[in-house]
Amino acid sequence: MNPLALINKYYPEGSPVRDILITHSRLVAEKALAIADAHPELQMDKTFIYEAAMLHDIGVFLTNAPDIFCTGTAPYIAHGYLGADLVREEGYPAHALVCERHTGAGLSLQEIISRELPLPHREMTPVSLEEKVICFADKFFSKTHIEKEKSLKKARKSIAKHGEEGLLRFDSWCELFL
Repeated sequence: MNPLALINKYYPEGSPVRDILITHSRLVAEKALAIADAHPELQMDKTFIYEAAMLHDIGVFLTNAPDIFCTGTAPYIAHGYLGADLVREEGYPAHALVCERHTGAGLSLQEIISRELPLPHREMTPVSLEEKVICFADKFFSKTHIEKEKSLKKARKSIAKHGEEGLLRFDSWCELFL
């Protein structure tokens, strides 16, 4: 599969949001692949990691996020499952799961319900190692300060703002990947 072909279907060439998406996704893919390379014992699928990392944020254009040139109507937190719907319709269900499960440090059904998040009521936490490493790598890059990698301390602080459950997941990934 060619993730750029799928991105091109939804993001016009030369648009600022496309440039942000591709830069951010490339950085996430590179970090996730570097982690996979550093941990051959985990036997992660590097081709899948690259493809899914490039597509993990494909749904952002459907959200209302003017800071990154997104003029959709959905809340930003919905970009994961909205992107998953697009990718699933294209015939890539495993890649779609990465889209759906990467928001925050993943979101449990309990978190979605207790925080009254505008998301479908289902588990949205990474399951496979590839899902986890992409979600983990994503926490080190924002789309507003493009190309500047966050420190581990800043990534943890950002996750902590949204509750203990996500931070515990992130910390377990630190033990696994760092």
